[in-house]
Amino acid sequence: MPVAWDEFRLVRAIAERGALAPAAAHLGINPSTAFRRLAAVEAGLGTRLFERHRSGYVPTPAGEAMAAAAGRMEEEVARFDREVADRALTPSGLLRVTAAATLVTDLLMPILGRFRARYPKVQLELIVSEDALNLSRRDADVALRATRDPPPNLVGRRLATIAWAVYGPVDGPGDPADACWVTPSEAVAGGQFARFVAARAGPERVALRLNTVQGLCEAISEGVGIGPLPCSRGDRIAGLRRLSGPEPELAGSLWLLTHPDLRHAARVRAFMDHVVAEVAPLRPALEGRSIR
Repeated sequence: MPVAWDEFRLVRAIAERGALAPAAAHLGINPSTAFRRLAAVEAGLGTRLFERHRSGYVPTPAGEAMAAAAGRMEEEVARFDREVADRALTPSGLLRVTAAATLVTDLLMPILGRFRARYPKVQLELIVSEDALNLSRRDADVALRATRDPPPNLVGRRLATIAWAVYGPVDGPGDPADACWVTPSEAVAGGQFARFVAARAGPERVALRLNTVQGLCEAISEGVGIGPLPCSRGDRIAGLRRLSGPEPELAGSLWLLTHPDLRHAARVRAFMDHVVAEVAPLRPALEGRSIR
C-alpha cells in the first residue's frame, strides 16, 4: 500500500527514540494515536517494523529501511526549503533563531527588537534551548551559541570571548577559601564548571548544584554561596562583587552560526550582519574588560 510521509516520520521517530511515548511527544501526537498508526502501517505493509521488548521498540530490517528512507526524504525537503529561501531577494518571511536562556535574557532580546524595527517583514521565532539544535534539518535557521568548538558543518562568525569570574555578595566572605559555593552540575558544559569548583572546594562546601546556568545569578545574589558567572552579567549587579579575575579555564566563545545553504538568504544575511554590528560595542563587557 502507498505509505504517507507522516508515517515515515513516525517510524523514524520511534526508531530514533526506542519507544512510543517519546516519539509521540516529538511529533506532537498522543501515544495511543502513534500506536494505532504504527499498527495500521504494519498491517498495510504486511510486515512488522519493530520488535516489542520490555526495554523498548527495536526496528526490524524493514523498520530500519523505512527509517533510513525517512531520513533521506527529510534531507531532501530541508534542501528544497534552503534553496527556496536562498532565492529571496529582500529580508522577509520566517526566521527561526535558537539560543540558550542566558544568552536570550542577557544579550539577544534587545537585538531582536531593533532587528524587527529595521526589518518588519521578517517574522521571528525564538527557540530557547540549552541543546544544540540541528540546523541541517532546519530545527532553526540561525544559532547564537557559547561554545569552544562550533560544528564543522556550519558557517558563521565568532563574535567575542565570553569571560567568567567568581562572584559573591558584597557583604559576603571576601576569601573564597572561607565560602560555600554554587555550581552547575556535571551535566552542564561537559562538567567544566563542576571541575572548576571541585578544584577549589570540597564536596561539603558545595551548597547548591544546578542543572543549568540560568539560576546561578539568583542563587549567588541570595547568598546561597559564591560561584562563577559571566562577567557581562555579574559586573552589572550592584549587590555582587568579583572575587577573582576572568578565569581562563571557563572562558568560551560567542558564535553566530547558520547552515551553508542558508548564508546567502536575504533574511539570514540581514540578521547576521545586524547581530555582528550590535555585539561589537558589547565586547568589552562580554570579555570582562568593563568593570563598574
